Amino acid sequence: MTKKALVVFAHPEPTSLTRQLVDVTVETLSARGCEVMLSDLYGMRWKAVLDADDFPSRADPDRLSFIVESGHAYSTGRQPADVVAEQEKLERADAVILQFPLWWFGAPAILKGWIERVYAFGFGYGYKDGSNRYRYGDGALKGKRALVSVCAGGAAADYGLRGVNGPIEHILFPLTHGALFYPGMDVLPTHVVYGAAHIATVAEVEMAKRAWRRRVEGLFEDAPIPFRSQNGGDYVDRRRLRDDVAPSLVGLSAHVDEENWG
Repeated sequence: MTKKALVVFAHPEPTSLTRQLVDVTVETLSARGCEVMLSDLYGMRWKAVLDADDFPSRADPDRLSFIVESGHAYSTGRQPADVVAEQEKLERADAVILQFPLWWFGAPAILKGWIERVYAFGFGYGYKDGSNRYRYGDGALKGKRALVSVCAGGAAADYGLRGVNGPIEHILFPLTHGALFYPGMDVLPTHVVYGAAHIATVAEVEMAKRAWRRRVEGLFEDAPIPFRSQNGGDYVDRRRLRDDVAPSLVGLSAHVDEENWG
């Protein structure tokens, strides 16, 4: 069967390096026989703010609870049409690629807003039974792959293990481990173009394109980050790591099974 990929990208400038890398994504996947779906958030004029306008038919007209209203809209088929369209793309996709510039140590607000609006209760979280049982490796998007491509203005040294900005996988942990692994996707190591603000020559742009093309070619073969599955036995009551699991580690690194990395 033909593989399907959803590319969600966020950059307002059509001549940007981010947009040029999106073109590489489409060309590379299409050449490999993959069906590509595009969500150009700026081009779509995506509504980035999750607010009461998303719930015209309220379960509780007196108090706005995003969990209650999101679940109500999703379960009763009363979500905004743009949200439904993106959910359908996600459901069809075998892989999801997010492409964006790193702005203030995260994705542009419009992409965060895409996640907040599309990940309805019962779909992105609260899957199946409304509890926290199906998350971090399980969920509605289990079995799909995810890859993040980010253009960072700073040099690679800034993002080293002792770099002033911190490692990129730590900076983007809420996105990769949270928004992607939480609902079940297998997340590949992040692809970063460092020093993107200083790439100016044709040769430099072509080098960045070649490096990204290699990553896209491995979308369905490369090994994902070995995040620890919530339901895989490493966590007590689905909340905290067992004392004997990675006992020397705390914080973000403890949730990656380093022994199975690479």
